[in-house]
Amino acid sequence: MRTHDTGRAGLGAIVTAPVHVVMGILDTPLRWLQRVAGTGGMAAFFLMPNMLIFGIFVLLPFFINFAYSMTGGTALFLPDRTFVGTDQYARLFDCGSYLDPGSCVEDTFWTAVWNTATFVVLQVTLMILVSLVTALILNRDLAARSFWRAVFFFPVLLSPVVVGLIWKWILQRQGLLNFGLYGLGFDPYVWLNDRNWAFAATIGVSIWAHMGFYTLILLAGLQAIPKDLYEAAEMDGTRPARAFWRITLPLLMPNLLVVVVLVLIRAVQIFDEIYVLTGGGPGTSTLYLTQYIYETGFAAQLRNPGLAAAASILMGAVLVVLTLVQLGLGRSGEKKGGRK
Repeated sequence: MRTHDTGRAGLGAIVTAPVHVVMGILDTPLRWLQRVAGTGGMAAFFLMPNMLIFGIFVLLPFFINFAYSMTGGTALFLPDRTFVGTDQYARLFDCGSYLDPGSCVEDTFWTAVWNTATFVVLQVTLMILVSLVTALILNRDLAARSFWRAVFFFPVLLSPVVVGLIWKWILQRQGLLNFGLYGLGFDPYVWLNDRNWAFAATIGVSIWAHMGFYTLILLAGLQAIPKDLYEAAEMDGTRPARAFWRITLPLLMPNLLVVVVLVLIRAVQIFDEIYVLTGGGPGTSTLYLTQYIYETGFAAQLRNPGLAAAASILMGAVLVVLTLVQLGLGRSGEKKGGRK
């Protein structure tokens, strides 16, 4: 036994030896830096690599994108483009009525806006409800509970492209769904060629693909609620529905707020699985903002990177506003709860 422990200790020393060597080399300069810069300077020093990456891959692309939105023409590289000021934004907002995309110069943009708005309202509402109900069920004492949790989380591990291909194979004319319907005596139906069914499919597929992640967040919040509260409520004769509204929902609100923000951001930015599933069709019934930006800037024959950049800036601004509003409502709710 001692020989085995000694062998493991020796192997551990060999594995950690390079780490000790590196730390020994860095020890002297880091101690000197701490004496010079102090505790605050050391915190800034360790945050610097992360901030550098954030600046290169987030802030810099944002400013480049904003610069593109001020230019016109079909040239791809910024130095080859013509400065046009806010003309691209003016073009996007040049409408007789914003409720009627056909009256707009960029009718496709406003079609995508209203499609996205409808999608976001329905998808976010259903996603939160389905995730919450699923989390409540999985939090109960079920047989093979771990198995069911894994089943609901599994679609999250799939690539969005794979998700789109799977459901396209299910919903196409010779797909799995029509095969089952034909076996029951029904005629096959081209689901993705129907505007209403295609739109409903985009909502259902997105919920199926991502609900496991949000269910996991809500499940973690449910498990953090002390069991004593439910036991005390049960002893007082509180009904389960009342316990949910008075205990579960208020204590779950921080997790629920995180889920709402994440679901909203993902819903507005939906692209991959929908592009593979419907390609924006039939017609423009499932054309959403992100696909409009992609096609306008890269895929169209007469591409317009400036117009696509302007649309993406507007979409980002809307996301920021909605997120701030939700966070503000969440904080005000927490303050009211604290006063009570």
